[in-house]
Amino acid sequence: MKVVIIGASHGGHESAHELLTRYSDMDVTVYEAGDFISFMSCGMELFLEGKVTKRDDVRNFKEADIEQYGGKVLKSHLVEAVDTDKQEVTVKNLVSGDVFTDSYDKLIISSGVTPMTLPVPGADLDNVFLMRGRDWAQKIDDKVKDSSVKNVVVVGTGYIGIEAAEVFAEAGKNVTVVDMIKRPLGNYLDEELAEPIAKALTDGGVNLHLGHTVSSFEGNGAVEKVVADDGQSFDADLVIVAAGVKPNTDYLKGQIDLDQRGWIKTDPYLRTNAKNVYAIGDAILPLFTPAGQPAPIALATTARREARYVVENIMIDQPGRAFAGVNGSSALAVFDYKLASTGVNANNAEKMGLKTAGSLYHATVRPEFVTDGNPEIWVKLTYQPETHEILGGQVLSTQDVTAHANTIALAIKGKMTLEDLAEADFFFQPGFDRQWSVLNLAAQVALGQTPSV
Repeated sequence: MKVVIIGASHGGHESAHELLTRYSDMDVTVYEAGDFISFMSCGMELFLEGKVTKRDDVRNFKEADIEQYGGKVLKSHLVEAVDTDKQEVTVKNLVSGDVFTDSYDKLIISSGVTPMTLPVPGADLDNVFLMRGRDWAQKIDDKVKDSSVKNVVVVGTGYIGIEAAEVFAEAGKNVTVVDMIKRPLGNYLDEELAEPIAKALTDGGVNLHLGHTVSSFEGNGAVEKVVADDGQSFDADLVIVAAGVKPNTDYLKGQIDLDQRGWIKTDPYLRTNAKNVYAIGDAILPLFTPAGQPAPIALATTARREARYVVENIMIDQPGRAFAGVNGSSALAVFDYKLASTGVNANNAEKMGLKTAGSLYHATVRPEFVTDGNPEIWVKLTYQPETHEILGGQVLSTQDVTAHANTIALAIKGKMTLEDLAEADFFFQPGFDRQWSVLNLAAQVALGQTPSV
């Protein structure tokens, strides 16, 4: 079987590895438009902080990792078109300029997304950067170390924007964050957990200008100021735009069904409208399990799970089970805080029209008599108000308690209720936790109970 894979990031890598290690007699070719295989953008903050060996080690895999099993990985090869009737792709070698076609028995599309630029005056000025990819990582690293860069404006309060803000603030720059969302990490954290993060950012020297959009960038050749919609302006030697992404799917128009925003339409088995063509990764809308609806979930973990599912069923005309979906679990460190989120929160519940309830548990990680390393912890549970089925959760502390989010993710997958979690059997040792686990306590509080500790 001849399989062509478009895109060499997490989904493409996982697809190729699974195909070549699960089956025999597989002819697998991965086409990647970029000139490097395959930079891990979610590791950019660690690179900028100097916490990795070197930039080119921050990658998902090397060509040799696939070639050792007989696969082919071709970088600087852009797939320009797909012909689903002929089962062919048109490919341009970006180094030589040569254009050729390649046939496939099965096609897996994992071409991902591209960062969005802002449609405002001055967006094409020099020193307006996007924070995604290997080349941008080096450019941004150069600016972190550049003493002439004193004022940095970050547009966006998602993970990438907050990571950029912290890196530049710790480098001694004057940093301002602008976003239409009224709280940092508002797509991931509810207000109660976003407040400590906002304070940490402010205490760390980051100026927050939230609830506002950017009207323009101003400068003579290079950016000098950022003007917000309320008329306030901020000096800027550098702007980092982290204001979302758009699917990289223009080349598929007329062959593969796309929605009005360009996301690839798939059925519950991750098949497109075209025979023998599958789509995975950031350019599709997978099932968001706790909501029971499709949603954009641009995470490496999501792409890898989708790839594994597709490869598992690629020989089957009608799979016995649909793709199970994902919870959208993620984590981040912001200055001293460590946070994690999974499933439904207040922001996506509102967007999806979900009826939910929420409850906050706030205490210390260990019993109050413990004085050594006993920081505050916040646990927010989101649940269905009638059935008490757990739909989501968020955890925050200066201690690394992010693994609790994985437990909540399992509770979501198992359709557990607050009652189940309130009595779940977890260990106790005062050097680690409370007599009742903080997850037990969070569920008990959500049920309106008064915990014994």
